[in-house]
Amino acid sequence: MGAVYEEITIKNAFDCENCRQGLIKKEDVRSVTVTAKVDTGASELVINEELFEKLGLHVVEERKARVADGRWVFCKLAHGVEIYWKDRYALCGAMVLPGSVNVLLGAVPLEVMDLIVDPGRQELVGRHGDEVVLEV
Repeated sequence: MGAVYEEITIKNAFDCENCRQGLIKKEDVRSVTVTAKVDTGASELVINEELFEKLGLHVVEERKARVADGRWVFCKLAHGVEIYWKDRYALCGAMVLPGSVNVLLGAVPLEVMDLIVDPGRQELVGRHGDEVVLEV
């Protein structure tokens, strides 16, 4: 199976909440639309320093993470990220990988959005079809 890439929108969740409460305008919500590599081997959303700064995120902690080539690196962990893909949404954190070029959409946000990779079509699909299913 080849690599799967999808367009996602990443927003600062705190800005989104402030907008919902009428404290800021919709156009003031910090947001980026990027082409992300879907990586089921990654656990979280992985972004670079440039996106971290552009979104105005805050560091919760730094942690050690193993990257695809087996090296261990220290990454910032940011919280308060909203991810949008088509009609799906996830509230999660993001790992800020030093020197990263790609944005990686990992297993946790995929699970929250109830998405899987269809290997035949090489694209994201709803695990339970196209309708969003919320499990309570």
